[in-house]
Amino acid sequence: QVQLVESGGGLVQAGGSLRLSCAASGRTFSIAAMGWFRQAPGQEREFVAAIKRLGGSTYYTDSVKGRFTISRDNAKNTVYLQMNSLKPEDTAVYYCAASGTDSSNTYNYQLTRSYDTWGQGTQVTVSS
Repeated sequence: QVQLVESGGGLVQAGGSLRLSCAASGRTFSIAAMGWFRQAPGQEREFVAAIKRLGGSTYYTDSVKGRFTISRDNAKNTVYLQMNSLKPEDTAVYYCAASGTDSSNTYNYQLTRSYDTWGQGTQVTVSS
């Protein structure tokens, strides 16, 4: 079993920055990739970014490219999401997720069904 705990959410003005953290514990050796998703009220959970544990390849949804950066510290079993130039439309609950599958099809990392474990979520609110 893997457990995930997110932190770092909060309220920020448009144009500001936040850094989210996701600490993994338990059978962390089984993690092949980790991702960040977000869910705004009344909307489906959507992919934000993902990173492979080995090699560190990263993937982003188009709306955050150039503004968000996903990174990892394997020694600390922690993944980060640095969010810059935040916009009101970035407001959502952000979830960290872990996948045990190393897929050659990178599209799979955008799918919620590719992830086995989810954190509890952290609220990010961007005011205009």
